[in-house]
Amino acid sequence: MRTVPACILGSADETPVVTGAHDPDKYVEVGSFTKVITGTILQQLAERGVLTPDDPVERWLGAPPGTGVTLRHLAEHTSGLPRLPPGTSGRDPYRRFTDDRLRDLLAGLDQIVVEPAGQREEYSNLGYAVLGAALVAAAGQKYEELVADLVMSPLGLPPHAMSATPPKDGRLLPTGWFGRTVKPWTMTGAIRPAGGLWATPRTLARVLTGLVLERSLGDPALGWQRTGPLPVIWHNGATHTASVFAGAVPDGRWTVVHRLSGDSDATDRAGLDYLRTAQTQRKE
Repeated sequence: MRTVPACILGSADETPVVTGAHDPDKYVEVGSFTKVITGTILQQLAERGVLTPDDPVERWLGAPPGTGVTLRHLAEHTSGLPRLPPGTSGRDPYRRFTDDRLRDLLAGLDQIVVEPAGQREEYSNLGYAVLGAALVAAAGQKYEELVADLVMSPLGLPPHAMSATPPKDGRLLPTGWFGRTVKPWTMTGAIRPAGGLWATPRTLARVLTGLVLERSLGDPALGWQRTGPLPVIWHNGATHTASVFAGAVPDGRWTVVHRLSGDSDATDRAGLDYLRTAQTQRKE
């Protein structure tokens, strides 16, 4: 049985715990952890008076009026939008989800919502794609510029610490048959704000501790998940080649787990187990 390459960083260890051919200094796919960054951008733009979380989508994008969908709904997964963009399928599901395709969908947004906004929480990658497009339109900057200016820089990180297009020689991907590198999904189009960023595990650790424990940019933004009974502030992410869990507890315990496997359940369990173990050690 092959060992899944993994990397664990956390409050209970001075150095990363690495299994197999992982590397805490290589760029890895972070999947939906990207949503934490997008939510933080919303928070920062709101603090600067560029927009408000309760702005309707049509204020910033070419969506029909009257849907009732606001930026807050998008960030909280209560927009009533489906989980995935219509037409998402295949081995590279987001390849055709371009900015032009998103604009086409926005023109008929009232036909896409599956229930009224604000009634129920339903996790939506499409919602975060729409949110990211709205933030770009409101700020007049590219998405990765917003990531660099509003999140990376305040945390003392270089501009490209999180990127949708990391250098190919700096990426880490799993290998398949005959040692060939597995090709990642194409997530550089409209899906980028929902799950398209890459970062090193060390960068993820700095983002987690800076935003959740140090609260360098204020209270954790919309987009973070919260789970008891620890309680944990966390987010995870997965593509078909990688999965990540990043979580922290207010008393200072934290961990980032990244595995070169799309099995997000196993990665989440590893992260929560780490936090529980750190709790036990603290009590001892």
